[in-house]
Amino acid sequence: MKKTENLRVTEVRRLVTPMQLKGRIPLTSAANRTVVEGREQVQAILDGTDPRLLVVIGPCSIHDEASAVEYATRLAALRQEVASTQCIVMRVYFEKPRTTIGWKGLIYDPHLDGSDDVETGLNRARELLLRINEMGLPAATEFLDPIVPQYIDDLVAWAAVGARTTESQTHRQMASGLSMPVGFKNSTDGTLQVALDAMLSARHPHSFLGIDPGGLTSVIRTLGNPYGHLVLRGGKAGTNYDPESIAAADAALRKASLRSGIMVDCSHANSAKVFARQEEVWNNVIAQRAGGTKSLVAMMVESHLLEGSQALPADRSQLKYGVSITDACVGWETTERMLRQAHERLSASK
Repeated sequence: MKKTENLRVTEVRRLVTPMQLKGRIPLTSAANRTVVEGREQVQAILDGTDPRLLVVIGPCSIHDEASAVEYATRLAALRQEVASTQCIVMRVYFEKPRTTIGWKGLIYDPHLDGSDDVETGLNRARELLLRINEMGLPAATEFLDPIVPQYIDDLVAWAAVGARTTESQTHRQMASGLSMPVGFKNSTDGTLQVALDAMLSARHPHSFLGIDPGGLTSVIRTLGNPYGHLVLRGGKAGTNYDPESIAAADAALRKASLRSGIMVDCSHANSAKVFARQEEVWNNVIAQRAGGTKSLVAMMVESHLLEGSQALPADRSQLKYGVSITDACVGWETTERMLRQAHERLSASK
């Protein structure tokens, strides 16, 4: 007989199981406390019982742990300074959805050389999340592959489902079982309906194929996630953070009997992919929030130690420290200014 399977597969390599990785890099009591408190604070903000603004901020993606730790150390200190008005959670993104091809993130290619050493990537991702949480700084990430949460979800306080995957049934099912609040982005064309449908779907129980802690293929049954919420990131038609767009989104959520809290992503189409314009979006939304728009409960910003971005050089030793290799970010000086000015405005509006 002619072979009919795996005709285009070059290798099948077994990975460490989630149970083995968590045994190798166990959750500590300090990190556990940060995750639990972070999730509780985010949920309280979404419930409307915590009046602060949720801010998910940090590098577009993590490619260098040293710069990520330095950023986290600075952010942890600033988090305490603005704690009365903002709940700061650090973006710690390890998976990058690509429109065509490109570097897919630290988990998939930790050596930045196309070697696809996924096991090392999972180890490094978990180690970094543990270190950040032990600083008392909650972490946020985007889950792209539905198997990845089994390895790191106990260290994540907030998760995103991106614009390219919000329509995916697989990701809606995954979100229904995640232990943390999940933000669903509007589609890349700017429409909201896909995200609204995702929130509704993820709110309900599902059964789907996945792996258990021992790595065996299993049927996963979920309860549904009551903390799905809408993330506005703009689209091909333009931005959607202006007061009219916020009011329309809030009305659509209420009509669908969905959670009304809205997060605005200052990057992507809302900034026309011009990193410096994130501050303009930020200031506009903070003004709306200070002016009494209660449906605005959260913000997202792409920020790093140094502004801008860089292409991956052939000689990896030429990589600039603290500069994104994916989307361009605002630098630390701008980050401090944005968070401190927001603190002053939000304090004054109480």
